[in-house]
Amino acid sequence: MNHAIAKHFEPPPGGDGAAEHPEPARLLPWTAPGGKPCYLVGDGTGHVSRIADGIERTQLDMADGLLWHAEDMLDCERVTVPELRFLARGLTDALRDVRRIAESRGARIPATAEGLDGCEE
Repeated sequence: MNHAIAKHFEPPPGGDGAAEHPEPARLLPWTAPGGKPCYLVGDGTGHVSRIADGIERTQLDMADGLLWHAEDMLDCERVTVPELRFLARGLTDALRDVRRIAESRGARIPATAEGLDGCEE
C-alpha cells in the first residue's frame, strides 16, 4: 500500500520543492519505495493532507482494535506460540504506525518559549 500511494506524490525532478515553501513539512503516514519517508509541504488543507488524515485515523483505529484483541488473547490460557508471534507482528506494525503519527504531529506543533507544563524555562 505505501509504495502505491507514494508514487503519486513523489517530488518533481531536480529538487524536492521544499525551499519555496515556508510551512513545515509534514511526515506522511506512508513511505516511498525503499522505505524512505515521504513529506508534504503545504498549509495542511489540501487533498493529500485529507488523504493522510484519513489514513492516520484508520491506523489509529486499527491499533485500538489490535490492542483490544491482544488483551483478550493474553487472558486466554490456550494461546499458541504461532498465535502470539502473529499478535506480536501486528502490535509491532501498529506501534510503528502510531509512533510515525506522533512524530508527524509533534513536528507540526509550534515551538514556544514555555515548557510543556506552561512555565517559562
